[in-house]
Amino acid sequence: MKARRWASLILTLTLIGSLLAACGSSNSSKDGSGSNGSSVEGELVIAGNGATVETLMKDEIFKKFNEKYPDVKLSYVSGVSTDIVAKVTAQQGSPQIDVAVIEGGEQEAGREKGLWEALDPAQIPNMSKVDEQLKINENSGVTVNYTPMGISYNVKLVKEKGLPVPESWNDLALPAMKGNITLTEMSSNFGRSATIMLAYANGGSEKDMAGGFDKLKTIAGYMPTFAKTAAQLQQNLQNNTAAYTAWTMARSIVQKDQGVDLQFVIPKEGANIVPNVASLIKGAKHPNAAKAFIDFLLTDEVQTLYATKLYYNTAVDVKLPEDTAKLLDFDKSKIVKFDYGVISDNTKQWLDQFNKEVAPLVGK
Repeated sequence: MKARRWASLILTLTLIGSLLAACGSSNSSKDGSGSNGSSVEGELVIAGNGATVETLMKDEIFKKFNEKYPDVKLSYVSGVSTDIVAKVTAQQGSPQIDVAVIEGGEQEAGREKGLWEALDPAQIPNMSKVDEQLKINENSGVTVNYTPMGISYNVKLVKEKGLPVPESWNDLALPAMKGNITLTEMSSNFGRSATIMLAYANGGSEKDMAGGFDKLKTIAGYMPTFAKTAAQLQQNLQNNTAAYTAWTMARSIVQKDQGVDLQFVIPKEGANIVPNVASLIKGAKHPNAAKAFIDFLLTDEVQTLYATKLYYNTAVDVKLPEDTAKLLDFDKSKIVKFDYGVISDNTKQWLDQFNKEVAPLVGK
């Protein structure tokens, strides 16, 4: 009798154990957990630029990601890079954003604040495909695309007014630019990059900005105001109140699509590139889904979308349609590699100097 009771007890315990194991297996399958216990599910919040970038994300990239990871609910927070860094900073300890895709200078500023988790290439396999020249400090993020800075000019207006075709950054300070140029203020990456390149064109660099600020003071007198955003630059070019600006090749090509005949020039002194960097927020609520999303941005499919839809150069070697590849080709030997650490350390000082010394000279 005792033997039968023990056998019955053992059988009951075995059945309970099997049921519990089955429940665990069912739950693992439901939440997408793998053998290592990781899962790709939950609500993933992505922050990045608005306008055409936001449209591409929501209409195409999100949908393609969900085809692969249907258990992830995606939402998007749009804003300029400086605002996104400010939001992530304010949310430290309880982040509401999982992934930020922002410009390289602001990403470096965030790195110095400790906002990003280091990325492990073993967990984001496509990181190994990214060009070595695009690597990010301490693997605090990964470049997903980039575009060169330079000078754009309205071909029609330049011809009609007999204005010069720009060849140097110093050409932005020629008297002929008066009433014909629009630039963003120093708080914008475009205005900051142009000022740094003006420094390079006059024997300086981001470590010695005196020459850049001297030229910027001259340029200030040529404009009724400094634009605060790229949208304002775009409006000034579209309504023909300006023939020249300093911004990226990608934006210049987009404007051509919208009917403004812009020509993009990388000046003889060279130009920086503007990388867009995906970073995992420290303490993100859905790190596994975030890593899967960052890896997905580096797939051939998404890289091709960046190139064909937004005219960004790809971060990985992708075979693009011939017309797109030709359109995005430029002389990479002219790239000037900025020290983002120096820029991050000095941005506040430059802003103060701009507001005190340059802004009051507008229109004078």
